[in-house]
Amino acid sequence: MQTATVKWIAGEEFIAEMPSGHSVPFDADRKHNGASGPMEMLLGALGACSSVDVVMILAKKRQKLTSLEVVISGERASSPPSVWTKIDMVYRLAGTIEEKAARDAIELSQTKYCSVAAMLRKTAEITYRIEISQ
Repeated sequence: MQTATVKWIAGEEFIAEMPSGHSVPFDADRKHNGASGPMEMLLGALGACSSVDVVMILAKKRQKLTSLEVVISGERASSPPSVWTKIDMVYRLAGTIEEKAARDAIELSQTKYCSVAAMLRKTAEITYRIEISQ
């Protein structure tokens, strides 16, 4: 079992010691805004989780990826718990990449490999689109 430990610093600020040994600051007070809030971290986690999949799958397909950026936008429920209800992802890839290979890699990430997407999909509709440049 993996364990994270969250310690209160002050106000709505916390520091999380992750199972990997890394520390991550959180600040749920958007006016103070000293660090990312817990819910916005989920958007970043979704983008990172899927990006890892896409990079690895495209490498296995021998595609020449030179850059990848994923822009993740989300809408939350208006009443507590204010879960993510709609998430849109834009995958911006560059390199010598076949469009079908990119689409297949992203589809595999979204439907099979990305555990963050699998969890978020329980409350949110996740849509995505692809932009490829040379």
